[in-house]
Amino acid sequence: MSNAELENLRNRLDEINSELLTLISERAEIVREIGAVKEKQGVPKFDPEREKKMLDKLVAENKGPFTESTIRTLFKQIFKASLDLQSAEHKKSLLVSRKTRKEDTVILLPGDVVVGGSASLMVAGPCSVESEQQTRAVAAALQKAGVRVMRGGAFKPRTSPYDFQGLGMDGLRILREAADEYGLLTISEIVDPAHIEPSLDYVDIIQIGARNMQNFELLKAAGEVNKPVLLKRGLAATMEEFLHAAEYIMSRGNTQVMLIERGIRTYEKWTRNTLDISAVPILKQESHLPVLVDVTHSTGRKDILAPCAKAALAAGADGIMVEVHPDPATALSDAAQQLNFDEFNTFFDEVKASGLYRQ
Repeated sequence: MSNAELENLRNRLDEINSELLTLISERAEIVREIGAVKEKQGVPKFDPEREKKMLDKLVAENKGPFTESTIRTLFKQIFKASLDLQSAEHKKSLLVSRKTRKEDTVILLPGDVVVGGSASLMVAGPCSVESEQQTRAVAAALQKAGVRVMRGGAFKPRTSPYDFQGLGMDGLRILREAADEYGLLTISEIVDPAHIEPSLDYVDIIQIGARNMQNFELLKAAGEVNKPVLLKRGLAATMEEFLHAAEYIMSRGNTQVMLIERGIRTYEKWTRNTLDISAVPILKQESHLPVLVDVTHSTGRKDILAPCAKAALAAGADGIMVEVHPDPATALSDAAQQLNFDEFNTFFDEVKASGLYRQ
């Protein structure tokens, strides 16, 4: 074969490559259109039965020289690239996405308390609101320590139906009164969409707990009020599922959303859950929303709360949540993992002394 013939073949190969690129790009545009239609219909973008039929048809039409398995491999890669393109387009359009909003979301709370800004936030308080005396004691201790936001559970979704379920709306009232007395803001979990509106007079931040992360009616209800929402990651939720749960809130108009990593369920038994530190930088990279870390529920161990809090802040967390009780041994829930006042002060001092807690 002469050099001229070889060059002609190479030129023809370049032409075919260009034609293939044009056809693949045209195919991608059609896939985009199909994806948009499927999204409106609410049906899955991936259709394994349709993919199988397309592959079988291509194999039947194959006249060589590629083998059947090669044809399947080549077109499976094309199909996968098309599906990835649909996913990337959808991800780009999410309201929670960093691609939609480049700058960090900063949430301004009453009293000039900021979440997601230049300062770190410490959220502390009892697992459950148990009484006026207990809640007032915690509020006084937190104010003295310089904490601005107090958490306290009034509605307690528990694993066992026989465990303490919280004081309900009366618990929210107790929390609000104690917080007002000591100049604190309040955060408490709401578990029923019907309780969102009545809770607005008592809480400064609505918390949606791990077990309700995909309670879509609750997410929608929280999205329809003008009140900041702290959304906890589910026990076995992927970060994609976590961000889509936040999207439910934002899609209803409420842009004041904060995310909180609280540990995921794994095979490990030496901690209550497994604290996924990697979630912090990934969430900060993928989303513009503030990210906090609950070191109490993620670890369940008082002896490692401080190092885990420092690790969270080092990874980019905007704040820390920890449980505090006047007498943890008598607590009606999470007795083993709550800090008493002296333990909390030691914990907070150590975290601040690390230089990672921005003040």
